[in-house]
Amino acid sequence: MDCIFCKIARGELASDTVYENNAVRAFRDIHPKAPVHVLVIPKQHIESIAHLETDHNEIISALIYTAKDIAAKIGLKGYKLVFNVGREGGQVIDHLHLHILGGWGEGVEKKAEV
Repeated sequence: MDCIFCKIARGELASDTVYENNAVRAFRDIHPKAPVHVLVIPKQHIESIAHLETDHNEIISALIYTAKDIAAKIGLKGYKLVFNVGREGGQVIDHLHLHILGGWGEGVEKKAEV
């Protein structure tokens, strides 16, 4: 698989990883759209939300709960969770990923430790 996010998930490409377990990896976006912009990806390749199957329930839960935990550890009081779906929906990389966007308020460092 020549997918850039698959390579990051396998550790073949460097990333500013903030969290990892056996199902997901979270890392800082290299082109941030907010003071805090972290991507959470499943290690399993799934192209997008449009390609989810019923057996992907655990993966979706892992993405959302990981995002919630990261936001709390960073100290985000409010944030956005965004899935882009397909080119028409703004998806650039064909690997399911969840954006955590936040840090516009006071008290959050752009490079806050997780």
